[in-house]
Amino acid sequence: MFAQFLQFLFSGITVGAAYALAALGFTIIYNTSSVINFAQGEFIMLGGMLSAALLALGLPLPLAIALAILATGIVGLIVEKLAIEPARNADVVTLIIITIGASLTLRGLVQVWLGKDNHALPAFSGEAPIRIMGASLLPQSLWVLGVAMVIVAILGWFFGKTTMGKAMLATSYNKLAAQLVGINTRVILLLSFGLSAILGAVGGIILAPITYTSYDIGIMLGLKGFVAAVLGGLGGGLGAVAGGLILGIAESMAAGYISSAYKDAVPFILILLILFFRPGGLFGAKVAERV
Repeated sequence: MFAQFLQFLFSGITVGAAYALAALGFTIIYNTSSVINFAQGEFIMLGGMLSAALLALGLPLPLAIALAILATGIVGLIVEKLAIEPARNADVVTLIIITIGASLTLRGLVQVWLGKDNHALPAFSGEAPIRIMGASLLPQSLWVLGVAMVIVAILGWFFGKTTMGKAMLATSYNKLAAQLVGINTRVILLLSFGLSAILGAVGGIILAPITYTSYDIGIMLGLKGFVAAVLGGLGGGLGAVAGGLILGIAESMAAGYISSAYKDAVPFILILLILFFRPGGLFGAKVAERV
């Protein structure tokens, strides 16, 4: 019984780490522009699909991964430059609709270019499972967790120690004040899209050896990343990571103890509960408004 619980826990943490990367992408863009970027799921899809396509062309796996991450980051910059920047004075709802349109466009282009087939990447360090107290853990799961932890640490250093990171934080706290002290908030928004695209690509790549990838996986992964971001309060990185892990574990437990048919319903149940009882997220600050 405990081994079964441990197995579900391992699965949940693995998938939850990928959701956390998606949630970080949502959080970065939301903090710099107040926009929910629903093209984030397509960045996840692009990372996996481009890696598989480049690998099929005969490139070594590390080079295919590096080029896929770079290409996805450039796509993120293009989306911001061509879709978001021209409408930067529009209201938030319009900008969100634009990101949905960008998502549909990217999905359609990948479907035409790379086809509808499922693709997979080879495991980074073998496929022999590791046995822990009766449960099995794939080596790729350790890669997922390790990469997620390294990225969180790098982002912590970037936002805490670099000038650009501090400029992005300043923009997230008060955009007008950031402009008054000379920060180019248009460049910050552009870079935030590129950074979120890179995070999404990394999530898609490290999951591809476990869950496969196809042109349409970005829909659910993006929505689940959004739910994870809302669970974390759409504030800091730690909240996004915690939200991703909570969502992944909740999904895995529901699939294991209830039915896998209900797995994809868990995120929407959680977001309804959060919106009803804790609109600021589990780790968001409580806000009191006097009327």
